[in-house]
Amino acid sequence: MSFYTSLSGLQAAQTDLSTISHNLANVSTNGFKKSRSEFADVMASNFTSDPRRMIGSGAVLQQNRQQFSEGSLQTTGNSLDLTISGDGFFAVKMPNAVGTQAYTRNGAFSLDTNRFITDSQGGRLQAYAVETDGTVPANSQLGDVKIPLSSGDATATTAVTLKMKLNAAAAAPATATFNAGDASSYNTSTSTSIVDKAGNTTTLTNYFVKGAAADASGATTWTMYSYAAGAPLNNGNGTPVTFDGDGNMTTGGTTALAFAPAADGTTRTIALDLAGSTAAKQPFSVVSRTQDGKAKGEFSGVAVDETGIITASYSNGDSIKLGKVALANFVNPTGLKQNGGNYWTATGLSGSATMGSSNENGYGKLMSGTIEGSNVDITEELVNLIAAQRNFQANSKALDTASQISQTIFNIRA
Repeated sequence: MSFYTSLSGLQAAQTDLSTISHNLANVSTNGFKKSRSEFADVMASNFTSDPRRMIGSGAVLQQNRQQFSEGSLQTTGNSLDLTISGDGFFAVKMPNAVGTQAYTRNGAFSLDTNRFITDSQGGRLQAYAVETDGTVPANSQLGDVKIPLSSGDATATTAVTLKMKLNAAAAAPATATFNAGDASSYNTSTSTSIVDKAGNTTTLTNYFVKGAAADASGATTWTMYSYAAGAPLNNGNGTPVTFDGDGNMTTGGTTALAFAPAADGTTRTIALDLAGSTAAKQPFSVVSRTQDGKAKGEFSGVAVDETGIITASYSNGDSIKLGKVALANFVNPTGLKQNGGNYWTATGLSGSATMGSSNENGYGKLMSGTIEGSNVDITEELVNLIAAQRNFQANSKALDTASQISQTIFNIRA
């Protein structure tokens, strides 16, 4: 019996060594949770056995208990690197099993080629559908999160407003004939981005040429030339703009500009409003500038706040709330089945997943721009490794001793 007792001790020590080795191998694995081998003694007995004379028969593995303590946190700055501070798991749809939901603590997510939010193995992050204001409707279902490539429809520019301060003390240009390519033929210029109906952005540039010297009242006359995409508008004809002696505009407040963008070739009119502009002894500056066109928004980034709301932002200023990250929790997390790749699936021991969100009771707090590392402590594991090695050596010695006793008996001669 001592032979088999020592053999069970060797097997137990070997299992302990394997568990510790697995922990050490994953010391740099994001979201990894270490395990601890727990053993129980074996007693060979029946109902007639005298409890005072029972001798144990070795050890047996009781369970490899997973340790779900929180791992070290590392700041990355990537908005899709997520961490759960506290209890909970991310829910993901496994890539190689249709419809199978798994759970992970590895929050290193990114966008795949189809713009789904996925982990490094292609598992798609699951989130609740939300309203436009970010609220989760009743009976909201879990689903994949896909980022739209663009947002909104393009709106062509029909009106531009410019409020400026022109320098009435400036001298008339040295070159008498205006030429947009010759800076000496105008006093100043300003540019505004406008949009055609296809959503393409074009630059509207307005050049200002000061006329003859101001009269006795101090009134000044200017001529404005407008160009779009480098081509003159209104056949290159300038628009007179006049100011009185106090610098207030008297004529030229609103101008209709005929604009034919190359994208569609359709001529349309843009109303240019200079209302509020002044001309005095002051440096040139633009006080305000607006235009009513809107380009089609191109995807520029995605962010996740501490409540789990996923928001995509676009070049036209749009922000779209796409979902709310779902978190899962279990009555008995140690009963989860490890599937490799930092995935767990529910079992009868763990119970079914209870779904919730960040900061709710029973769930941790979601953190963006941070990754949870392994919870393996190298120092602790190395100490355990030495202890497991000593256990193996001790059981080997007991086995060798049992073998020598048996050999001694075999060598006895009558």
